[in-house]
Amino acid sequence: MRDNVMFLTLIRRELLANLMTFRFLVAMIVTLLLVVANTVVLIADYERRLINYDTAVKQHHQKFLKRARTYSEMEGAILVDRPPNPLSIFNAGLDRRLGNSITVSHTCVPTLWDTKSHSADNPFLNLFSSVDLVLIFQVILSLLALLFAHDAIAGEREAGTLRLTMANPVSRPIILLAKYISAMVCLILPVIMSLLLVLILFSISGSILLNGDDWLRIGGLLLTSIIYLSVFYLIGLLISVITRRTATALTLSMVIWSTLVLIYPSLSVFAVNRLWQPPSQLEAAYREIEQIWEAFEREQTDFLRNDSVEGENPNFNVPPSGSYGAYQISDPITLKYFKVEKRHWTRIKPDSEPQIPHVKAYFQFSEPRRIRAAERTGQVRQKALDHVYVRKANMAKNLMRLSPAAMYDFATEVWAGTDFHGIKGFITTTQQYRQTIIDYFYDKEAFSARKWFSIDQGKVDWSDLPQFSYHRREIWTGMQHASGDIACLLLINIVLFMTTFLIFVRQEV
Repeated sequence: MRDNVMFLTLIRRELLANLMTFRFLVAMIVTLLLVVANTVVLIADYERRLINYDTAVKQHHQKFLKRARTYSEMEGAILVDRPPNPLSIFNAGLDRRLGNSITVSHTCVPTLWDTKSHSADNPFLNLFSSVDLVLIFQVILSLLALLFAHDAIAGEREAGTLRLTMANPVSRPIILLAKYISAMVCLILPVIMSLLLVLILFSISGSILLNGDDWLRIGGLLLTSIIYLSVFYLIGLLISVITRRTATALTLSMVIWSTLVLIYPSLSVFAVNRLWQPPSQLEAAYREIEQIWEAFEREQTDFLRNDSVEGENPNFNVPPSGSYGAYQISDPITLKYFKVEKRHWTRIKPDSEPQIPHVKAYFQFSEPRRIRAAERTGQVRQKALDHVYVRKANMAKNLMRLSPAAMYDFATEVWAGTDFHGIKGFITTTQQYRQTIIDYFYDKEAFSARKWFSIDQGKVDWSDLPQFSYHRREIWTGMQHASGDIACLLLINIVLFMTTFLIFVRQEV
């Protein structure tokens, strides 16, 4: 009973000591001001991106209806769009850095290389909106945690109050635990107040509507923030136990903070960018892609050569009276182009009518093979993308994980759904939609239809065209990606506390 009373007394004393300090007042005011000011800017940025998204969806739909008169003219006319993520206000991640619009084509499997942005961003607004709420917690509150901890033991040892405290019937583990709990209460307070202010601003804006998953994600962000702040408080507490003077503890704390939060993450990215050179696989990938399309062209040539129509003219001597051109697919591997023939006739002369079955047979033969060539090309491009860019990003992330600040950033990206896997879900959904369009072509027997290349019998009715629908990844799927970083942060907490405890119980006061 006496131990419990003493424990509560110590917590109350430490809590009041921390709350009454000038550093806590300054940190609280600075944090709340930064959060409120930045949230206002971030909400305005989100609303602007939401308007751009709505505008792009309407423009792309109108462009499609105007342009796609035949089945073949749908090639390159369908553009699908990714809406902005409202939780990017907490951690922007890759939500604004990667493209949010992509072309759906049966002749190209989309990848991250093919994404485009809706419109040019406002550089002035981006200067402020690049600072998200997690970055404020990551920098300001981790510094506050070290300031709370650096003199927790060293300061009392210098003042002589630690010896006086230990003259009472209280164990050293109780002293450490009381200091930890009281300090964490003070650190959690600005986090919770900041989140409450953000949610109030959300409700005032009216443009941000949160569902059940979003509330769980915000809860995950809060939990991860607490674990992260605990790491830095325990780092400062360990330094305070090891050192004898508060000035030394403060100096070491500032060196460690600047290294873990500011210097090391940036240095890791810089080192990977300088040391990682594009491998020769890019050239090999391009050669393989060239071989795929050369094989496809040979198949076309063989078909035309064996067709009953004299010559190897893919027009089959039908004079073009509409448009005739090529749809170009940019391949970011080499910045070269593959041309996809696209033609239609607004009217067909009576003397050319006998050749129409041959035109139908040509497209019925070529388009399925073009699809297969595109899918093989997509596999090669995806491998190149994974090898060159994804591996490079993973290497940088693994190197950065030696910093708790980086692990905190990665975990909160996952909670917000702005990490690589969250954005990749848009690409996966687009690829599935492309397959839906291809199945739609097959169901309509579009490749062998007259409306594939001609509008002389009317335009295509697109009323039954499957619509694109994109939903963010479920929270339970994202938790699997965040669990590793959260587990590492928890392990660091345990190791730091046990190390601090073992040193403190064995040293002389």
